[in-house]
Amino acid sequence: MALTATHTAHHSLGHILAAPFRVIGNGLIAIMESNSRVQYVDRLNAMSDEQLEAKGIKRDEIVQHVFRDHMHL
Repeated sequence: MALTATHTAHHSLGHILAAPFRVIGNGLIAIMESNSRVQYVDRLNAMSDEQLEAKGIKRDEIVQHVFRDHMHL
């Protein structure tokens, strides 16, 4: 005699409806992380305050510096 067990996963309607938005959001994050400007922001953030000062950049102005030609902040 063989016994067979079946298991069905229960997902809420909200979870199912939100899935495409999670996929799109994750894709947008991947695109942004691969953006060279974002990578430049990361490199600047990794620098010491002294290194930034030598470049004439304040830590709280890194994003404005990197995106200065695209955004007028």
